[in-house]
Amino acid sequence: MTASVDIGNVDLTYKGVSGGVLALKGTTLNVERGEFAAVVGPSGCGKSSLMKLVTGLVPADTGEIVIFGDKVRGPVKIAGMAFQNPNLLPWRKVVDNVLLPLEIVQPHRQRFRSHKAEYREQARALLATVGLDGFGERYPWELSGGMQQRVSLCRALIHQPALLMLDEPFAALDAFTREELWCVLRDLWQKLRFTVILVTHDLREAAFLADTIHVMSARPGRIVMSKPVDLRRPRDLDICFEPQFIEIVHELRAKIAEVRQA
Repeated sequence: MTASVDIGNVDLTYKGVSGGVLALKGTTLNVERGEFAAVVGPSGCGKSSLMKLVTGLVPADTGEIVIFGDKVRGPVKIAGMAFQNPNLLPWRKVVDNVLLPLEIVQPHRQRFRSHKAEYREQARALLATVGLDGFGERYPWELSGGMQQRVSLCRALIHQPALLMLDEPFAALDAFTREELWCVLRDLWQKLRFTVILVTHDLREAAFLADTIHVMSARPGRIVMSKPVDLRRPRDLDICFEPQFIEIVHELRAKIAEVRQA
């Protein structure tokens, strides 16, 4: 199977007046088409930098990133992104926040006005799949934090991206809401089968959602372990209490503790 995301021996330096910071060094990562991958590691190891490279928001110093056979040379249009902060526009209704990528990304941009009614129905249908049926005409400030993050997921998926990049999307939420959204994301992925790269500090989140978990070293970051998650699917929250799940989390925690001291 051809990798949908292929990061090959990448270095990344953030330039600065003091000589710059080497964020990534010799980083290599492969994610297969349709796979759910998670990236974990100590704080400051370059997890978010990896995301910026894959989506073309920053260029690598050396090495290359290839997505679906095309080398990344700028912002990637086939990727959807969601972050810790939902970043919804407060003056736009929920459905219009979801539609925002279609006003920007081709080929939707050129046909948005003529097909707006059709797109709005697609947005409402997507909102319904995450439990927000009937909330399309509300404003973001009328929703809870968890509901806003559901809207953010819908916005990331409305243009049917082949790749979904998630940077700590549930970190700011309480434990119960976070687990609820794990299940929402699980169901969306199982239904649509897009490729996912999830950056997270939550090892339970990674083990619950991912097919493979990649552990990064301390800065400059590189992949030091790729752990397959051999847990049955579909997974429900009860699996978090099973010995095999707990063993995976302990193994990841031990590896991160090791790289922090290296």
